[in-house]
This record gives sequence, C-alpha cells and structure tokens, in this order.
Amino acid sequence: MAIIEPVPLGELDKDKFQTRLELAQYLMVPDALFIQIMAHAPGYGEALFDAMYQSHAIGNVDHSLKEIIRIRLSTISKDSYFGTLRSKKAIDLGLTEARIEAGCGNFEIDKQFSNAEKWALTYAQLMYTEPTKVNTAFYNLGKTFYSEPEIMELGAFIAFHYGMQIFMRTLKMAL
Repeated sequence: MAIIEPVPLGELDKDKFQTRLELAQYLMVPDALFIQIMAHAPGYGEALFDAMYQSHAIGNVDHSLKEIIRIRLSTISKDSYFGTLRSKKAIDLGLTEARIEAGCGNFEIDKQFSNAEKWALTYAQLMYTEPTKVNTAFYNLGKTFYSEPEIMELGAFIAFHYGMQIFMRTLKMAL
C-alpha cells in the first residue's frame, strides 16, 4: 500500500500537467503515476518530471543504454516501481527484455556489450557500491569512449534516477 496516495487524474492542474502526462504516455518513464504522486507539490512535480524526462529521453548518450542503466539501478536500489517500468522509446528502438536482463547481470563478460557500454554500466554500479573507484583513472578510461559532456550526462542521469528510485521506494510505490 502506498504511503502517499496519488492525486486523481481528474484533479490534476491541466495547465501544469497535461503536456507532461502526454510525454509520460509517450515515454512511459516516468509514467502518469509518478506525476500523480508528485502533484501533491506541483512545482516540484513539474521540475522533477521535466528533469527525469530530459535526462532519460534527451541527450547524446544512447537512450537504450540509459534504459538498461535505469533498470539496473532499480535493482540496486530495490525499487519495484521504477524497476517494472519500460521505456516505450527504448522498446521502439529495439531494446529487448533479454538485453535488459543481460545488462542487469554479469555484463562485464557479456560479448553483446561494447567496451563503452560496459564502462557506462560499471559507472552506474560503482557510483553506489564502490564510489572510491570512480576516480581520475576511471574517468580517463571513460574519456576514451565518451566526450566529457556525455560523461556528465551519464553521471547526472545515474545520480538523479537512483535518487528518485530510492525516494519512490520509501513511498512503497508499486505498479
């Protein structure tokens, strides 16, 4: 049972949330339920949705890779809400459940992932399990695969989504 009940869709401020609800339906991460929960604090709800959408759906890092990372993070954070969501955009791009499972598993030895993808998946893992290993040498290796703006995109994406997953887990949100 959720600790905070969602604001019913009919009670949402259409001026603030209609476009965001349409974007949520298009991407599916975050979904309408996230908006309904965050609508209790409308300004925060708008800003958080916009940041989640921006970090996930827009940018120069491959969206499907970010989707695998997002789901891997939900495993680390033990968040069943975000862990069950799937990006419609990533699915439309060809991302399969098998590839997601591989990215959430022993990706380091999986030949379907490039060295760049393995670095990004490792980045997501280490940031929360062994942050001291995310050091100059680690970033220098990352620069062989990604530009500095892309590394910043990945880092911000990882930090933001993991944090939101922890928050939603505390609210006992589940689909």
